Amino acid sequence: MNPIPEHLQNNLDILFVGFNPSIRSGETGHHFANPNNRFWKILYESGLTPRKFHPEEDYKLLDIGYGLTNIVSRPTKAADEITKDEYQKGREILKKKIAKYQPKIVCYVGKGVYQEYSKKRVIPWGRQEEAVVHGTIDFVAPSSSGLVRMKLDEIIDIYKKLHYLLINLKGKH
Repeated sequence: MNPIPEHLQNNLDILFVGFNPSIRSGETGHHFANPNNRFWKILYESGLTPRKFHPEEDYKLLDIGYGLTNIVSRPTKAADEITKDEYQKGREILKKKIAKYQPKIVCYVGKGVYQEYSKKRVIPWGRQEEAVVHGTIDFVAPSSSGLVRMKLDEIIDIYKKLHYLLINLKGKH
């Protein structure tokens, strides 16, 4: 199964980084395509998007200043199938992408994604004190997977903080 297309451009407001594509995303070629994944609903309900997008419209996020990528490009059924070597390579590639494209905020969709990327173990939700790549802001949000046990309202509240952070940043420019 092939990696799915990334959606990247310079000066994004937010770059969303997931673990890796699901099998469904690998089959369709679109991010967060599993029907049990709540990414698109969360973005809309948190105020980050003006409407609920569909996975087939993932590329349209670029029009509103958002990008999509993953720490590992290989689709799997579950994140626990990703090898240490894949994470190591993915970490280095992701650092280069962030340095090249310079998004204002990098939002890690899942604490585990940020743990693998930053090598930190204790990570609060929300804005991190220090970004891995200088000149950006690291923001950790819960995974949007249907497997996450957190209540959807709690997840949306964390993504609302991301929305407010972005509003505040844009107000300062």
